[in-house]
Amino acid sequence: MNNRQDFTDYLRLGVNIDHVATIRNARGGEHPDPLRAAHMASKAGADGITAHLREDRRHMTDQDIERLRGEIDLPLNLEMAATDEMLAIALRHLPHATCIVPEKREERTTEGGLDAAGGHNHLVPIVDSMRANGIRVSLFIEADKRQLDAAISMGAPVVELHVGAYCDAVGDVRDAELTRIQEAAAYGAEIGLEVHAGHGLGFDTVGAIAEIPQLVELNIGHFLIGEAIFGGLDSSIKRMRSLMDKARSEVSGERSA
Repeated sequence: MNNRQDFTDYLRLGVNIDHVATIRNARGGEHPDPLRAAHMASKAGADGITAHLREDRRHMTDQDIERLRGEIDLPLNLEMAATDEMLAIALRHLPHATCIVPEKREERTTEGGLDAAGGHNHLVPIVDSMRANGIRVSLFIEADKRQLDAAISMGAPVVELHVGAYCDAVGDVRDAELTRIQEAAAYGAEIGLEVHAGHGLGFDTVGAIAEIPQLVELNIGHFLIGEAIFGGLDSSIKRMRSLMDKARSEVSGERSA
């Protein structure tokens, strides 16, 4: 395991390896192996492994989750929809953490945050069941106070802020999106949530997000796997880790000045 500092100084990196499985499934067979990618990510500086088991199994499979749970040393974060099937899988494998995400069969990737407020009554028993079995539960939500309050009301200890709109925006719109994320992170920490962020982050967008002092963890996947095609997975993760550390050290320096 990597050495940890206080969370205000050290920002954890969760590496999502879904798209290693996407490449494998495009042709069938066993190559490339997501488990091998998880071991490489660990050596390159990842603090955890994230894997999304979708209803249609378009990338990760049940066997992948079983192997990851049994054969990696890092914490496993299982992204999942709020369904009875996925709850049963989570309770069978008991990952370190789960992140409940919205899921539509026709979408290419997760298109936005979970409506935790609107789905409160459906989500509460799922959250309760996983927490009772020692699983850290996170909700993947928009940077919105209503959704943050909903997380608190149902007892979810962690939220992951969807930052895709920030990553896709330019100019003044990006600035506004960054402000929205900063305010949500501060509010979430104030009301007692552990706040993470993810979706769409790359080398050119991670710095400003990593500078948000209330954030504890970033989850990054598609970009890292894409960059690995050109320079290797080890190189892409190490560069991301370096950019995150640089941004966080600058924030720490400003606090101590």
